[in-house]
Amino acid sequence: MLDLATELTAWAEEGRDFAVATVVAVGGSAPRGPGAALAVDAEGTVIGSVSGGCVEGAVYELCAQALTDGETVLQRFGYSDEDAFAVGLTCGGVIDILVTPVTARSPARAVLRSALSAAAEGEPTAVVRVVRGPSELLGQALLVRAEGASGGVREGAYAYDGGLGGHPDLDRTAVAEARAMLDGGRTGTIELSADGSHCPDGLTLLVETKVPPPRMIVFGAIDFASALVRAGKFLGYHVTVCDARPVFVTRARFPEADEIVVDWPHRYLRRTATDHRTVLCVLTHDAKFDIPLLKEALRMPVAFVGAMGSRRTHAERDRRLREVGLTERELARLRSPIGLDLGARTPEETALSIVAEIVAARRGGTGVPLTGSDAPIHRDAGERGAVVAA
Repeated sequence: MLDLATELTAWAEEGRDFAVATVVAVGGSAPRGPGAALAVDAEGTVIGSVSGGCVEGAVYELCAQALTDGETVLQRFGYSDEDAFAVGLTCGGVIDILVTPVTARSPARAVLRSALSAAAEGEPTAVVRVVRGPSELLGQALLVRAEGASGGVREGAYAYDGGLGGHPDLDRTAVAEARAMLDGGRTGTIELSADGSHCPDGLTLLVETKVPPPRMIVFGAIDFASALVRAGKFLGYHVTVCDARPVFVTRARFPEADEIVVDWPHRYLRRTATDHRTVLCVLTHDAKFDIPLLKEALRMPVAFVGAMGSRRTHAERDRRLREVGLTERELARLRSPIGLDLGARTPEETALSIVAEIVAARRGGTGVPLTGSDAPIHRDAGERGAVVAA
């Protein structure tokens, strides 16, 4: 739902009633992951997607029904062996879809509208909904926002609004789970064991998060960097270009970049904000920039550190980094020469090879052709390599 925050906030401000179908869980080969959403308003307008198109029609009907009866429902879609053209995922996977009406009658309308508004404004946001449990809990929602959010009940560095059916213990548990998911920018389900007070048979929560996009910092204002900026933006990164030479790092040369910085790379890296999702691409190809920068980068808890250069350049760079005290473990984090072996020549092809390696590291891919491979096409929903999706 939160991936449609901007559009749905506009709908809410216009007073529209709508229903949102959200992917709760996937199994096997499924085209969209948890959190993917499709919404339908009372006029039949559709935005978003929950699959590659194979179940969209059926989900549309579920949303229309939810707008009529006001009921929250959970529906499973999967492949039909008897009829490949039946409503199902012909790719062989299974998806669970939660359909939630957001109308004047909806008990959680105000909370969901607040969640959508916060996500649309770029606040780190988590919304918790009950997927399986007592009927009186279905349709309830709880919003958790990071420090600095206004309103709600304060708990540590977080605020929360709404609740799950008037059960304070359940709310506290949901807030704790949502905080953990929000810190990692993850979306998924949480299974709570049986509890005689409010969930004697246990229950399942969907925790959906929206966090600011991860950062890609490109060091070295060269032609290859310009192509990499475009590729990074395409993948949803907030892209910064940094170079110590003002004549090269200009807005005219990098119009798509979110930020352009004139500074020595290692000095800028020390003072800028990074996290476990940050990707660092070193294209400076000059030892006076590379060595102090990589000495800093390889000791930081970031997702990816790659450096451009020939194998001879890499060998010399490796020798210099050892001389300045980097350990084998630290050096093992460096991806150099950066990129997958695509036979790339042009800046655009090289950028493609670099972002392909970033995606492979992020998703646990091998980088080998799928043809003839027996590896799963879609990996588990959990991120690998500590790079979390935007």
